[in-house]
Amino acid sequence: MSEQQTAQSITSQLWSMANDLRGNLDASEFRNYILGFMFYRYLSEHQEEYLVNENILDLKEGETVNDAYRREADGEDRAEYLEDIARNLGYAIEPEFTWKTIVGKVNSGEIKPSDYQDMFDEFNKNAQLNQSAREDFSEIFADVNLGNSRLGNSTAARAKSLGAVVESVDTFEYQDDQGHDILGDVYEYLIAEFAGNSGKKAGEFYTPHQVSKILAKLVALDAKQDGQFTVYDPAMGSGSLLLTVQDQLPNGKEKGRVAFEGQELNTTTYNLARMNLMMHGIDYQNMDLRNADTLEDDWPSREENGVMAPVTFDAVVANPPYSAKWDNNDNKMKDPRFKDFGKLAPKTKADYAFVLHGLYHLDREGTMAIVLPHGVLFRGAAEGMIRQAIIEKNYLDAVIGLPAGIFFSTGIPTVVLVFKKNRQNKNILFIDASNDFEKGKKQNVLRDSDVDNIIDTYTKREDVEKYAHVAQIDEIEENDFNLNIPRYVDTFEEEEPVDAEALLSDMQSIDSEIAELTKQINDQMQDLVATDEESQKTLHILKQVLK
Repeated sequence: MSEQQTAQSITSQLWSMANDLRGNLDASEFRNYILGFMFYRYLSEHQEEYLVNENILDLKEGETVNDAYRREADGEDRAEYLEDIARNLGYAIEPEFTWKTIVGKVNSGEIKPSDYQDMFDEFNKNAQLNQSAREDFSEIFADVNLGNSRLGNSTAARAKSLGAVVESVDTFEYQDDQGHDILGDVYEYLIAEFAGNSGKKAGEFYTPHQVSKILAKLVALDAKQDGQFTVYDPAMGSGSLLLTVQDQLPNGKEKGRVAFEGQELNTTTYNLARMNLMMHGIDYQNMDLRNADTLEDDWPSREENGVMAPVTFDAVVANPPYSAKWDNNDNKMKDPRFKDFGKLAPKTKADYAFVLHGLYHLDREGTMAIVLPHGVLFRGAAEGMIRQAIIEKNYLDAVIGLPAGIFFSTGIPTVVLVFKKNRQNKNILFIDASNDFEKGKKQNVLRDSDVDNIIDTYTKREDVEKYAHVAQIDEIEENDFNLNIPRYVDTFEEEEPVDAEALLSDMQSIDSEIAELTKQINDQMQDLVATDEESQKTLHILKQVLK
């Protein structure tokens, strides 16, 4: 593969262009423009492939696909034509607003400021044509703020800025030398770049890839080789964690192998997730993503005999906001997600609310892996009671301590908790991986070897000196259900025993050296004094002679 055709090299060039183009916009703000236009290009080219591959177009000699589409869609049956496209793709882009048409107008200078608004408005209108796909495509470009004065002080200036973004996105062919589509990988790399430059805001939408790999590998260990695998993320961010689960599954890239479900509170981030999954080739029919508050609006669920029952999944993965505030009013104790654990998570620390939500939606044979702050291991009061109830139900399978400084948004150390509902043993595995990382400029990095060591240790489930310990339930009870890792994994490094005789000999030798050095210094000082007296006498004689 040529260097110019790798996802990382394309990303590097796009990122450089983005920094040149964004002007007064910060990274988190400009993200919506470049990623939004990338997604629009993807949808337009995907529609073009459909029209060609399904022989929808009657291409004339010398005619481009775009021209043929314009000619055929311009008839009286345009509405029916667009409905047919939307029925299959979930959306439809009209000939006036295909990517090639927009790029042509930008290159020729014929683009009008209103064209961009019309482009997105028409897309949103046509996103209503397929009722089953409305949730997936409706308002997906809502965060591309075309009127943002930071793009330019006038309509013309803003149009010029947007035109520059279009040109940069159109610069590259998103395929490697073997013809494989790498657009999804480029998109993912860009999300990581924007996260790295967004400070604390990055925590709203991005989980570092190596952390995602740990969670994904944990939940994929017991996956069947075939059949559909269902995965759910109740705080999905940009959807990267869901996609990483697919990467770790046997035959994960087979069409329909994975059903993705997720929910996200932040609308901008929810839009990123929808784009991210589709740009990785996920069919809208294999994903169900929603924009809502997970702790307030329990989802997914279904009605059985007049009673709401949870939809459960083979895997639940999550990196929720740490110690977030939530509404833990008394009515929440009637919520089936929380009522069997005696207490509600504190109002200012929703960590266990996310845990219980995930457990509620975990299949009997499934696995849940969730990243949380260390406080969930030892904080008392309501959290202590919930923690004890979870352990007594035998749901907690492992506690894995991660290094500090591996997230963009926080420097605190975190922990991965692994849960299973159908455990055959009654012990908990503790792993202390807090010292296994490579120090980076902005953040610490988990290496592949660090990730592999965690997974190998989890799989073998054996004591490893200063790294892992399998604690039996009576040991947990003796510690009052406190799960603080140092109680179970002793990482203290003892100093080597001191040889007293050798130390005494060394001290005597040092004393002798000091005495000798002191003598030499005193002798030199005497010489200096003597020399100084001779100098004074000589000076006195010279003065007498000169008189």
